[in-house]
Amino acid sequence: MNLSYTYLLLDFISILFPVLLSFDKKVAFYKSWKYLFPSILLTGIFFIIWDIIFTANGVWGFNPKYIIGFYIFNLPIEEVLFFLCVPYSCVFIYAVLSSYFERDIIKHPKIISIILSILTFLLAILYYDKLYTLVNAGVCSILIVLTTFIYKFKYLGKFYLAYIVSLIPFLICNGILTALPIVSYNDHENMAFRIFTIPFEDLFYCLSLLLSNVFLMEYFKQYKTLKDVNS
Repeated sequence: MNLSYTYLLLDFISILFPVLLSFDKKVAFYKSWKYLFPSILLTGIFFIIWDIIFTANGVWGFNPKYIIGFYIFNLPIEEVLFFLCVPYSCVFIYAVLSSYFERDIIKHPKIISIILSILTFLLAILYYDKLYTLVNAGVCSILIVLTTFIYKFKYLGKFYLAYIVSLIPFLICNGILTALPIVSYNDHENMAFRIFTIPFEDLFYCLSLLLSNVFLMEYFKQYKTLKDVNS
């Protein structure tokens, strides 16, 4: 049985229904594409560079059994597509929840940001010798502080709701990646604490990936609105 298309199929499935449902009249997510795709591109460049460095340093690796064998630098094409498919799907969840829940369900998002920023900061210090934990927790802590306290992101409550919901498909996807395994993590570079087969740090990885995309998308929307008002 040919399993080389497994990772590619997983990418395709993860984005299929969000794309098809992007034309729902209430959500009309396709109208946000002009703001979303630049956000995915900018965020993707950062995460792909991170990915290339970590792959080269043995923080994780890819099982050739489940990939087609086409590489960009030292990354399988499926891994590069991951940074299009997964952010699109997660931001789509954010857009759906924002459309159907106009009022914030999470009332005190700054408290969540304070807790998460302190937690990730402490993890970065405690596990300074674990590359994945250090970078993952450090980036997450800095990103939360910047968006919450420096830029005062006004959709923080909506973001945290979307993050909680997004964890379900994200963990399913990562569960498949790590269970087969398509992606193998080096436990010498992380806390070696797992949720089933998923490194605990991936919770913060998901948060950073989603928050950077949502924040940039909303920033581009606001910039366009202000530009139109001033013109």
